[in-house]
Amino acid sequence: MNSLNALLLSLPARNSTIRMRVWRALKDTGCGALRDGVYVLPAGAPGTPVLDQIESEIAAAGGFAMTVEMKLKSRQLEQVRKLFDRSAEYGALVGKVKAAKSSFPRLGQRKARTELQRLQRSFERLTGIDFFPGESNLQAAEAVSGLKQSFDELYSHGEPRASKKRLRRLDSSKYQKRIWATRKDPWVDRLASAWLIKRFIDRGAKFLWIDRPRERPAKAVGFDFDGAEFTHAGSRVTYEVLLASFGLEKDPGLGAIGAAVHFLDVGGIPAPDAKGLETVLKGIKEKARSDDELLAEAMRILDFFYSAYGEKRTEVAAVEA
Repeated sequence: MNSLNALLLSLPARNSTIRMRVWRALKDTGCGALRDGVYVLPAGAPGTPVLDQIESEIAAAGGFAMTVEMKLKSRQLEQVRKLFDRSAEYGALVGKVKAAKSSFPRLGQRKARTELQRLQRSFERLTGIDFFPGESNLQAAEAVSGLKQSFDELYSHGEPRASKKRLRRLDSSKYQKRIWATRKDPWVDRLASAWLIKRFIDRGAKFLWIDRPRERPAKAVGFDFDGAEFTHAGSRVTYEVLLASFGLEKDPGLGAIGAAVHFLDVGGIPAPDAKGLETVLKGIKEKARSDDELLAEAMRILDFFYSAYGEKRTEVAAVEA
């Protein structure tokens, strides 16, 4: 992207109808607001012809509007791309998908299908104005795909499904008192994954820090490196792969930590507690004299985070009661 189509406008002060019509049109086309009265689209975006239509409508209503082409300098590109950041919108959509997923069993097939179709259309509309899709788009796509899978599992018994490789549900009893190997100098995903393993999968786990994947002992379980048994899959980071593999996804506290880990590891949808977690872990990393010491301190912090989420669940339950 090195050029933009821009609409410069000044609307009639007392014409609320044209104001609402213009606002809706700008929103539907995915325009970014460069400043008050200046709305932009990447050159060649599907909604570009709408700018000309809006210009004509504003002029007919007695306002001022002009469409122009703007050439960007290389140093301006990143700033302009931020105008089209859809991560918050994807986050809101994923929240609605999660709510729908939990409501499917009580809705019944017809209402559940209607809700699924509505959210699929919302995702498609958002994708249509996401000119620079990234991690947030992948997360939302996976959430919608998971919602469809949930619908199929509830209401499409016996129907054939499209072939798609999925994570396998594993028996944690086969992963007890194991050595778990990962790369040295661990950061958020590896630290959180090790905490999850120790607290919820293999309480007798021992951890080995290796320089290269080929250093993994034959009987050790590898995680978070290329070729490891547990590592990134699709849009999931290693922590999320472990959640899915061992049936831990329904725990809201683990899910909340997972959202923060995902954001800090690969970006995407912002998580409320991500920055706080990052700050504390950075402090620990500065003082830790070894990877084992770093993990021990990180586990204490993640224990506190998990406990706090438990307190939140208790408070919500008390309010609902």
